[in-house]
Amino acid sequence: MGKAAKSGKRNGASASPYERPSKPQAKAANNIFKFNTSSYGQHILKNPGVADAIVAKANLKPTDTVLEIGPGTGNLTVRILEKAKKVIAVEVDPRMAAEVTKRVQGTPEQRKLEVLMGDVIKLPSDQLPQFDVCISNTPYQISSPLVFKLLAMPNPPRTSVLMFQREFALRLTARPGDALYCRLSVNAQFWARITHLLKVGKKNFNPPPQVESSVVRIEPKIGADRPNVAWDEWDGMLRVCFNRRNKTLRASWLGTKEVLNMVERNYRVWCSMNDIPLDDGVVEGDGADDDDDEDMELDENVDPSAGDEDAEWGGMDVDGTADASGGGVGGGDTLSFFDGLKAASSEMPKTKSKKKKTKVAALVREKIRKVLEDDTKLADQRSGKLSENDFLTLLHAFNSEGLHFS
Repeated sequence: MGKAAKSGKRNGASASPYERPSKPQAKAANNIFKFNTSSYGQHILKNPGVADAIVAKANLKPTDTVLEIGPGTGNLTVRILEKAKKVIAVEVDPRMAAEVTKRVQGTPEQRKLEVLMGDVIKLPSDQLPQFDVCISNTPYQISSPLVFKLLAMPNPPRTSVLMFQREFALRLTARPGDALYCRLSVNAQFWARITHLLKVGKKNFNPPPQVESSVVRIEPKIGADRPNVAWDEWDGMLRVCFNRRNKTLRASWLGTKEVLNMVERNYRVWCSMNDIPLDDGVVEGDGADDDDDEDMELDENVDPSAGDEDAEWGGMDVDGTADASGGGVGGGDTLSFFDGLKAASSEMPKTKSKKKKTKVAALVREKIRKVLEDDTKLADQRSGKLSENDFLTLLHAFNSEGLHFS
């Protein structure tokens, strides 16, 4: 029997009803995984040019061991393996770990790759093998924990080239007076030199994230350049300063009852450890703590145009993403609310606190006032405008008065 003649089909139609269309087939081949964007933040970098640029910016040596966090399908991994002696890839998703392993299977690079399963944030630093460089297309929800885990290591990597959400990256590199300058900026730049390298748009990822990204280089300060300051002490002071970064330091330290109580507790511990006796008597007078009412006072010198940032990192959620609602308490509605609260509180009769004011509390309050007004002259300054040297001066003055924050 002769063969049936092939009939031409318009619009690229298939010659047989049993053939699969080419486009859906290609799409199925590309969707090997359903990426977990919520729990793991899986947005795979698909642009080879960006991947090449990231590896080039790391300035790798042939003798380097590289820690890669979240290798995904291995688009960065294979490029790092070409330049480095070894790659330690830490992956929390077993599917991705299998994929990156399979990608180099049977190649000379196979023996240079070590895959560790687990969450890099939860892994103790002493369980990580020694490495020289860190490279990562970082899941956004671990951005700040990762930065400070790397900086806190006894032997931090020589350099880290990390992809972050754009706003987080700009906060890392912000300078005093910048709109995004916050506690994150001061802390990160205190322990490392940070450089913004390149911007990466949403379309360079699969699936595309909802925000733009940036790549930064972090080079920890080591040796003589590394600050000889206790981390807990430094960060504890900054937490108070940046609780309301656009309020004066006087308002941040003397206008909040919780802050005064915290400093008093720490001062009592310090005195106990140094065998310094304290007079726990009550201040003469009516026995009421007249200063409790200051807790409700507002800083009348706040610049409304500057906004006031309430979150820990200054407008950043704990997962490292920007507050989509606009964040902070700097909106017009919030300021109006506080104006109304201030007016209402001025008309209401003040109720005396039943808490007795101790001589230790009065002493601590006077020490704080002396540090801010007499020793440093920073009482009327705002944290958003202060430099690293200003904060170091402030910490030294507090410590000289026996006031500590760790």
